[in-house]
Amino acid sequence: MQKMSDKISFSSDYTKGAHPSILKRLAETNFEQIDGYGTDPYCKSAAEKIKKLCDAPDADVFFLVGGTQTNQTIIDMLLKPYEGVVAAQTGHVAAHEAGAIEFSGHKVLTLPSIPGDGDCSEDNRGKKAVYSDQVGKIKATDLKALVDTFYADDNHEHMVFPGAVYISHPTEYGTLYSRKELQEISDVCREYHLPLFLDGARLGYGLMSKRTDVTIQDIAKLVDVFYIGGTKVGALFGEAVVFTKGVPVGHPVPIIKQHGALLAKGWLLGLQFDTLFTDNLYMDISKNAIEMAHLLREGLESKGYQMYIDSPTNQQFIVMDDDKLSQLSEHVRYGFWEKPDESHTVIRLATDWATTKEDIDTLMQYL
Repeated sequence: MQKMSDKISFSSDYTKGAHPSILKRLAETNFEQIDGYGTDPYCKSAAEKIKKLCDAPDADVFFLVGGTQTNQTIIDMLLKPYEGVVAAQTGHVAAHEAGAIEFSGHKVLTLPSIPGDGDCSEDNRGKKAVYSDQVGKIKATDLKALVDTFYADDNHEHMVFPGAVYISHPTEYGTLYSRKELQEISDVCREYHLPLFLDGARLGYGLMSKRTDVTIQDIAKLVDVFYIGGTKVGALFGEAVVFTKGVPVGHPVPIIKQHGALLAKGWLLGLQFDTLFTDNLYMDISKNAIEMAHLLREGLESKGYQMYIDSPTNQQFIVMDDDKLSQLSEHVRYGFWEKPDESHTVIRLATDWATTKEDIDTLMQYL
């Protein structure tokens, strides 16, 4: 039996280390004596580059250690003690963070994700994707209905108030909001004075998708806070948080520290993002993941595999016969998604910033 390390991995987009340019700069600066907690020149340089790219000169930028800590910290900053955050029922904070938001004292108020086109039946297997590129998102009309219903209830003073809205781009299903959809959600948030938070753990892969009309400048204009994912997009670890109109609390650093998201050697984060946002590196390596995902999808469709979700990003989902999957498991690491029936499994195959054409060719040999 092969060792895990001997298998080719498409299980996620954070299975590799960091881009060589980052490792080179880390080595070059290893013996510098640098002030900690994000007060160093590398964090300041990275923040200025990000603000310039976003066309958001009044933004506040912080560098946090990981996605869960970032989501928890931002939501805690946005909410009063009696408020909750609105999210899709499939959203990361609702489904995949072990109750981290609830652990910090805030409820996740869920909305249904936009349904796809059809269901996973034998009749449509082998035709178009089971779910369209709309799955995984929330709708502005549903958000407005939730808030209206809340305030129409005479007992709402005894309930958890909707205090902020969380979305991710890409979503958990690899799908993307259009600029029109973001604008509509943003408009509802403005109407009800709800801060809008966009989780960008895979933001680079969303921005570089061939089917997006959303830019990072659009995001900075339409949301109150978002983060630029590094863990999944070329960094060893870390996320860059952008409060587009300034941080909403007087003393953010203690809150970041309370959530275990403040790194003493903060320059390790700043240096990585300073490198990623030099000479368009972040966008270039994100584009690689999209190009490799396109090759992957072409190969899967040519072999007759059923696409489960019409994902335009680096995450591709297919329906596999369990017998075939058992054979694939001997050579390939993949992500389990769900069981649509007793004899099939939906798996996720994810490309990343370092995936090569040779990796795709090798995978195709086992499919």
